[in-house]
Amino acid sequence: MSIEQEWEDSYRGRDPAEFAHLAEGNARQARKRVSADAVIQDETGRLLLVDPTYKPGWDLPGGMAEANEPPRETLRRELKEELDLDLHIGELLCVDWVAPHGPWDDLVAFVFNGGTLSADQAQHLRPVDPELAAARFCSRDEAAQLLRPYEWRRVQAALTALDSGNVLYLQNGHA
Repeated sequence: MSIEQEWEDSYRGRDPAEFAHLAEGNARQARKRVSADAVIQDETGRLLLVDPTYKPGWDLPGGMAEANEPPRETLRRELKEELDLDLHIGELLCVDWVAPHGPWDDLVAFVFNGGTLSADQAQHLRPVDPELAAARFCSRDEAAQLLRPYEWRRVQAALTALDSGNVLYLQNGHA
């Protein structure tokens, strides 16, 4: 039985007024922006970063979820759209709640293990979407210079989780 069928069955036979009341409450609840990014490395351990055209600074590859899209599917879609990568998305490394900033509401950022690209994959990697000006592999020291401080803290936490096997929860990049 699918999860959708389980949920539907759990409401079958309930009072329609109660269902309407719950739906009304749901409509008033906060909606969260969700992003999903990947730690992707080359065979030498360098990190893949991308340079978005729509915001300052470099970033991990990934992007924003569409309505009702699971984070792992968001990441798969974004990697395919922006870099023409069709990767197995590994384990969750960290979740970071980011406070409202600039024009943006708060955000829940998921970071997954995107694995290691072969030398051939890394050599031929190019952005295929105008949202990205560039993509490059860089050392951790270079990444620390290219990423905004809170992004670098998130990447450091993701790398720690990759080494330890323990998923981390962050707030604004801090454990």
